[in-house]
Amino acid sequence: MPPRSAAPAESNDGLPADVARLAARGVQRRFRARALLIHEGERGDTIFIVLSGRLRAFVSDSRGREVTLSHHGPGEYVGEMSLDGGTRSASVEAVEPTVCVVVTRESALRHIAEDPEFTRGLIERLIRRARLATESARSMALLDVYSRLRRLLEERAAPAGPDGAQAIAERLTHQALASEIGCSREMVSRLLKDLETGGYLAVRERRLTILRPLPARW
Repeated sequence: MPPRSAAPAESNDGLPADVARLAARGVQRRFRARALLIHEGERGDTIFIVLSGRLRAFVSDSRGREVTLSHHGPGEYVGEMSLDGGTRSASVEAVEPTVCVVVTRESALRHIAEDPEFTRGLIERLIRRARLATESARSMALLDVYSRLRRLLEERAAPAGPDGAQAIAERLTHQALASEIGCSREMVSRLLKDLETGGYLAVRERRLTILRPLPARW
């Protein structure tokens, strides 16, 4: 049995079994919305397993411009890229009040050596991340801004309701959209306004809703 911390997480219910075993080696911490858990460029020695809430991984430049890389919810973990002892490749913040189990690098490496199931899952996760990074680079290089925006909206939209409309559950700000597709907030605002004027989009209860199929080009 792996050693348990003197202050174990209150509950690991809902975590995948292999992740729950890793969580048993850590301690629980709560983070307020907008709290920065990981700083890009710093040397890291912890992994964060999400119990509740949501995290955002992003990169930024000296001018404060940001590009969102990914979001992580309950059952997922971030920080595993620091297991090689290198510096953090991205920053991570809490999008909303979030509870995580924090596991040290030493404990995580010990767990990897002792738990083949978790190790296989970690390898598969890193492969997925590499594929997503390749797809993201392809999108940035080959798709125009509107095409990237359309793809993001269609991916986040819920199945169509009785009226054919597709609501996006997240309350995405124009800045959040801009960060995810790598453009300016002003460009996103202009495109969304044009789509609303054209009858393709509407804002209902502060959420974007696709009223009819978005055009292939704009």
